[in-house]
Amino acid sequence: MEDQTFKLAIVLSIALVMTAGWLLNNWIRARHGYPLSDDFTGKTVAPIDKASAENDQLRAENRELHDKLDAMQDRMIVLEKIVTDRGYSLADEIEALRDVPGRGESESGVPLNLSTKETNS
Repeated sequence: MEDQTFKLAIVLSIALVMTAGWLLNNWIRARHGYPLSDDFTGKTVAPIDKASAENDQLRAENRELHDKLDAMQDRMIVLEKIVTDRGYSLADEIEALRDVPGRGESESGVPLNLSTKETNS
């Protein structure tokens, strides 16, 4: 009888050590983000990712910012083309307006008579 009790105690202690090792192994794997495995059924279960929703939100925001950056780069290219275009010279256009032939100084706006002053009446 004592021999059977001793054998039962050894079998139970081996089962207890194996179960504790399996639990410790899965706890360590879950803590470090590794998938959990069930040795009895052969299934692999991914741990629940607490930051999954936050990661999805950051990915969406990153995608949105990249789209905005692409749009801004397209606008910058258009503006650079306008500014660096050889046919576009603001200074030349202003000078062309000043040198319009056939216009006298009296026709170019309201004449300023600086010699006459207003009187208070």
